[in-house]
Amino acid sequence: MNKYIIPALGALSLLASCSSFLDKQPLDTITPNNFFQNANDAEASLTAVYDGLQQNGTYGQDLMIMGEMPSDNCTSTNGDVNAMEKIIWNSTTSQVNNVYRSNYLGINRANVVLKYVPGVTMDTTRRSQIVGEAKFLRALYYFNLARAYGGVPLRLAPSESGAAGDVNTARSTQDQVLDQVVTDLQQAIAQMANSQANRASKNSARALLARVQLTRRNWTAALAAANSITSASLAPTFNGLFPAENQAQGTESLFEVEFAGNADSGNLYPDEILPSPLATYSYPKFNIPTSELIAFADTSGANGDRRWTNNGIVSSSSGARVGSSYVSIIIGSGANNNDQGPFAYKWRSIGNGFNSTDNTYVLRYAEVLLTAAEASNELSGPSTALAPLNQVRQRAGLAALTTASPQAASKATLRSEIDRQRRLELAFEGERWWDLVRYARHTLADGTATHPVTALNIIQQMTGAPTQTYLLFPIPQAELNTNPLVTQNPGY
Repeated sequence: MNKYIIPALGALSLLASCSSFLDKQPLDTITPNNFFQNANDAEASLTAVYDGLQQNGTYGQDLMIMGEMPSDNCTSTNGDVNAMEKIIWNSTTSQVNNVYRSNYLGINRANVVLKYVPGVTMDTTRRSQIVGEAKFLRALYYFNLARAYGGVPLRLAPSESGAAGDVNTARSTQDQVLDQVVTDLQQAIAQMANSQANRASKNSARALLARVQLTRRNWTAALAAANSITSASLAPTFNGLFPAENQAQGTESLFEVEFAGNADSGNLYPDEILPSPLATYSYPKFNIPTSELIAFADTSGANGDRRWTNNGIVSSSSGARVGSSYVSIIIGSGANNNDQGPFAYKWRSIGNGFNSTDNTYVLRYAEVLLTAAEASNELSGPSTALAPLNQVRQRAGLAALTTASPQAASKATLRSEIDRQRRLELAFEGERWWDLVRYARHTLADGTATHPVTALNIIQQMTGAPTQTYLLFPIPQAELNTNPLVTQNPGY
């Protein structure tokens, strides 16, 4: 398969991967004049934007590490993730650099689509959909950057020349970046397809908009976005959602990153978190469930939570026993210490070494329901929040709450219950640290809005002080070295 270089973004030289332009014959150079000729070119350019989601710095690895390892969900003895776990990251930490770099790679590819596809002669409906999908993807990439780094350079046109004047941009504020995210999503909703196989749709953009507005504590807007999702429902069983491979069990899967399972587009992440012999070989794994999380979830089955109760023995394809499944986790029983104890078990398929076919969920309807519950509770208390919350609880085998339930005694008690259900439902899916950060910011903005655990509690536990510096990651040193218009986050 041919490799192509697309225009560099910023001072970090960003290369397209093998799958960027799947059906094109080799060209000495790719320019608007020799590439954007027809509908196939437009589709190939959009494929490149989706391909950015598979990068190590996005959903192929580091976003999952950044979203879980600093939190109370995960631990590891692997030195590659030590900085994330111990909250000792700095501007040269690999995940800090990779997440920044890979998300900007996706942004630049999206900007190429948005600049050139509108001029391609093709079916106008599909052309509009392609533009809508590119806006959704650009919004996703920018949202990942904004909640990780705060304000970042806001680039809305492709960087094509590589000249300093083309690529060096000062930081916008976090609010300015998120304003652009909201604008992109609103426009994407108007342009995207209602549904399509294996690609983002209107509901994908609506679900991401709900997440963005929840992060901003715009409760009314978050609730409206959550309630705007149509023809979605929870899968019949939680266990049946995993692994994610476009099965979607009805319409719960609102957006997932696809992996074909080959050397060009396989998912390496499952091999980094699963015990051998599910994994290729034995070594200290990433994102291992903490003992505190297991106690919090109560895997004994006493609470009847189907997301965390014993689901039987797991064997490898060779017939070798791996351990016992507790749906969200597996308790490994291998001979090697690296393969014993708990491991995350929402990715289950290993193929071709580090090239799993398992997809990764980005947006699920269960999260949308929890968003609706949280926003409703913040706006008007438990009475209107119970209905969406109970859908998630009841799918997990838990009793429905009523206004007479202790958890619904007040806005504060239901807030704690919603926090609990988000943790139990979304564990290991890359959202826990971001939830803890927004809980901290919620309390900082409103001292009466307390949460059982926030990022500041974890930061104090790991560093000795609840330092707000660590609510953001540092701007990578590589960007600071090459873009003189960019400044570092306070405290780094």
